[in-house]
Amino acid sequence: MSPFKGQTGLKRIFNATGYSLDGLRAAFQGEAAFRQLVLLNLVLIPLSFVVEVSRGERALLIAVCLLALIVELFNSAVEAAIDRISLERHPLSKNAKDMGSAAQLMTLGLIAAVWSVILLG
Repeated sequence: MSPFKGQTGLKRIFNATGYSLDGLRAAFQGEAAFRQLVLLNLVLIPLSFVVEVSRGERALLIAVCLLALIVELFNSAVEAAIDRISLERHPLSKNAKDMGSAAQLMTLGLIAAVWSVILLG
């Protein structure tokens, strides 16, 4: 067992919630891309309740928006880990960061595609 693994039960859930909130706070404060995606979500999610779509379509419109936030959290985590290892330029570090960025680009494309297909029929 890892010495970094802590409590179990409710104490673990309480601690994990705190760590998660710390991560959201760090992303919001330190990552402009995350703040931009939060703003996009603040526009698109309420908009999904205004347009006439089925409940399933609305859920999909919201899900792809939230997915972009999740992917950005992973992308930011990869970048932070790479920078923690070394600030030296290295091809593997560049690849890791570029792949994280590509994942986010794909997610934004997914948002555009899903919203277009649902709204334009």
